[in-house]
Amino acid sequence: MKILRFAAVGAVAALALTACSNGDDAADTPTGDGTPEAATITLWLNGTDTPDALREYLTTTFESENPGSKLVIEEQDWNGLVPRLQTALGSAEQTPDVVEIGNTQSPTFTYAGAFADITDLYEELGGDDLLPGFVDAGSADGAFYAAPYYSGARAVFYNKDAFAAAGVEVPTTLAEFTEVAKKLQSETQSGFWFPGQDWYNGAAWIYTNGGELAVADGDAWKGGLSTPESIEGLQQVQDLFQNATNAPADSDSNEPWVPFNAGQTAMFSAPTWARWSIDLPQCNKAVDPDDESEEAKALRGEQQACNEEHTGVFPLPGLEEGSYAQGFAGGSNIAVAAKSQHPELAKSLLRIMFTEEFQNMLGENGLIPGNTQYSTSMGDDVYAQAAVAAALNAKLTPAAENWATVEGDRILEDFFQQLATGADVQEAAASADKLIEDALN
Repeated sequence: MKILRFAAVGAVAALALTACSNGDDAADTPTGDGTPEAATITLWLNGTDTPDALREYLTTTFESENPGSKLVIEEQDWNGLVPRLQTALGSAEQTPDVVEIGNTQSPTFTYAGAFADITDLYEELGGDDLLPGFVDAGSADGAFYAAPYYSGARAVFYNKDAFAAAGVEVPTTLAEFTEVAKKLQSETQSGFWFPGQDWYNGAAWIYTNGGELAVADGDAWKGGLSTPESIEGLQQVQDLFQNATNAPADSDSNEPWVPFNAGQTAMFSAPTWARWSIDLPQCNKAVDPDDESEEAKALRGEQQACNEEHTGVFPLPGLEEGSYAQGFAGGSNIAVAAKSQHPELAKSLLRIMFTEEFQNMLGENGLIPGNTQYSTSMGDDVYAQAAVAAALNAKLTPAAENWATVEGDRILEDFFQQLATGADVQEAAASADKLIEDALN
C-alpha cells in the first residue's frame, strides 16, 4: 500500500489504493462465450488536444467491436486535474474506466496504485517502439501501468511580417534567440510571449544549460534549481522576463496563440499542433464553424494557407549553432483505472487507441504518437520537421513518486513568477529547492 498526498487541495489529503491489481471492485462479468458483458465505460480526455474526429473514431470503433457496449468521453480541464483525479480514482462509483494523465503526473498515480497493471499488453501496444521516457513515467516496480498516449515537442512560432519589420532572422543559438526577442520587443508587442508562471517553456533553459529540476540522491530527491548550471539558465530566463515580454507575471502558458493572433507578440512557444489555432486577422474568412459546405471548406483551406504564409516555426536552438535546446516534452499517458468496474472493456479501448489507424490519426493531427514507428504520419512539412527536431532532445520531468505534489502545490509556477517580478535568482532557487525536496521526500 502506498499513500499519495496532495497539499494542493487546501489540506493534506490521502488517496490509498491497492497497487499492482485491479482491486476488489473490478467486475466485467463474462458472457457465455467468454467476452465481457455489455456495459457503458467512460474515458476521460484532457483539454482539446484530442480532436473531435479522433474522439468520434474511438466511440464508433469501440461500439462496433463491443456490440451493446457504449463509450462516453468526458473532457476534463487541465487546471485542477490532480485533485479531481485524486477524488475520482479513489472511488469505484466515480472513477472513469480509462484516463488520460499528463506525463509529469503519471509517476505519482502509478506508484499510488491508481492504475491497473497492463504489463500483459506492453508488447501488443507497441513494446520497445513506445516512447521510452513515457514508459518510464508509467511504470513502477518492474510493472507497466500507463502507456504513452502522445508527445508534443515544443517549437517556436513567429510572425514573419514582424521579423521582416524588425530586420531580424531566425536565431541559430539560444543567446541569439534572446537578442532577437529583445529587438522585437516594444510597448505594444512582446518579442516572446513568456508569462511569469510558464515553467513548461522555461525548463528548456535549465535543461539546455545542464541543469535539472530535481535529481535522485540515493533513496531521496534533491532540488536542482540552485546548481550553477541551472542558475545559468535561470538568469537567461529572467533576462527574457524583464526585457523581451509583456506577458503577465501572474499567468501561465495557456493558449499563447491568443496574443499572437491579436498581434501582441512576435513569437510564442508551444507544441506544434498549435498551428491549427493560429488565426491572423488578415487571413480570417469569417466562416461559420458549423458550415460544412464545400464552399466553407475551401475558405477554411485558404484561411489556413494564409496563416501559414505569414507564420514561421523553428525548434528552439541550443547553445551552439546547429544544435537544439533540450526542451520539456509535453504530452500524456493513458491508463486503465484500478477501480474500473469494466477492466476488460477498458483494455479493449486501449487496444483501439494503439492500432495503426488511430496512431496515424494522432500524427496527422500534429501529435507525436505514443508508438514511435508511426511518427512518419506527422508528414514532412516545416511543422513536422520542427516537432521531430525538438523531440530528439526533449526531456520529461523527474520520474519521482511524488512529482504530482510539486505540480499540485504549484511550486514551479510560484518560483518562475518570482523570477519574473525581479527576485534574486540564487535566493529564490534555493528556497524553491527546499520546497521541492519537502514535496518529494
